Amino acid sequence: MRVTKRTNIAMRVLMFCAANTGRLVTKSEIAERCNASENHLAQVINQLGQLGFLHTQRGRNGGLELGRPADEIRIGDVFRVLEAPVPLAECFADVDNTCPLTEACRLRTALTDAVEAFYQSLDPITLDALVCTNADLLDILNPERACAAREAALAV
Repeated sequence: MRVTKRTNIAMRVLMFCAANTGRLVTKSEIAERCNASENHLAQVINQLGQLGFLHTQRGRNGGLELGRPADEIRIGDVFRVLEAPVPLAECFADVDNTCPLTEACRLRTALTDAVEAFYQSLDPITLDALVCTNADLLDILNPERACAAREAALAV
């Protein structure tokens, strides 16, 4: 399975926001740190906002932040909603399917099972688990600050 560019960028956005909790971040900050175009980011941010993963605020002091705590964002959920519209193979497409084997082919069932296993392997992983205890990632996404979980761990 190949992850789409949209999902890849979405994960960068979510990780950046998780690494910068407590403040609104800007699209230009994310573009610079995560090596993504602002045009692609705008589309992804809009979708993540509609899905409730992000809260966006317009205006002069606007920006974006996580729509809920990082420990409540499951990576499997993010991948499911962003990857589901993309057919894995031609036989999964409603409109463009020209395969004459579709009705009898068992590969479709095997692929469906494989995709579900992929999502299930991501279900237990939270955004918090990817970011807040990952010092190397925090050094890239927010070298000045760490997320609350990392600060708490260092205080112990």
